[in-house]
Amino acid sequence: MPRSFSLQPLLDLMQERTDEATRRLGQLIAAEQNAKTRLQMLEQYRAEYADRLREASREGLTPLALRNYQDFLARIDQAIEQQTAAVRHTAQETAHGQAAWNAQNKQLKAIDALSHRHDERERQREGKLEQKLQDEFSARKYSLSEPPDND
Repeated sequence: MPRSFSLQPLLDLMQERTDEATRRLGQLIAAEQNAKTRLQMLEQYRAEYADRLREASREGLTPLALRNYQDFLARIDQAIEQQTAAVRHTAQETAHGQAAWNAQNKQLKAIDALSHRHDERERQREGKLEQKLQDEFSARKYSLSEPPDND
């Protein structure tokens, strides 16, 4: 009967922690992608609004309308700056999450390697035991089948 791996509870814990780190990394990557998408939308909206300003300028603008365009563009620029900072922050968080996942995965692999070595040793032990039993069985069978010596 094979002996159980004494570090199995630790292996299970490492697997749970790695799974959690994987889920967390997935969430961080999604948040980073979301932040980048928002930034792209803001930049696209700013470009479209700047085009509207140029078009309106060709047709003639009142000082108040020009001021409104400029104020709105300034607010969009501010939102772009804030979103750029959010993208940087989420990228840093993703990098930290990646590092945490790598560290956790490394620990899991180390314990898993021990588990595989244990399993291999147990297979070898079982194989030797099986061979020993076969040898004993064969020896008994041979000794019973030999004719007695008539000296």
